[in-house]
Amino acid sequence: QVQLVESGGGLVQAGGSLRLSCAASGRSFSSYAMGWFRQAPGKERDIVVAIRRDGGKQYYAESVKGRFTISRDNAKNTVSLQMNSLKPEDTAVYYCAARLGDSVVPDPDYWGQGTQVTVSS
Repeated sequence: QVQLVESGGGLVQAGGSLRLSCAASGRSFSSYAMGWFRQAPGKERDIVVAIRRDGGKQYYAESVKGRFTISRDNAKNTVSLQMNSLKPEDTAVYYCAARLGDSVVPDPDYWGQGTQVTVSS
């Protein structure tokens, strides 16, 4: 069993930055691919970024390339999302997710509770 707890959401002006963190409990964190998904009001939950177990390969949705960076620290059981140059369209609830193996898709095994990110124009 893995529990994921996100932190770091909030309200920021367009062009600003936020850093989200996800702390994982349980053993074998390094066995899980990790990712961040987001869900805006009235829309489906979509993957934003993902990172392999060893951190060696990362995925970025086209809409966040060059602005967002995912990283993980397997010694501390954490994964982070640095978000720069934020836009109003980045407003959503952001979820941390984990899946055993090298890919967090299609269906993560575990989800965090979500953290709200609001970007004002």
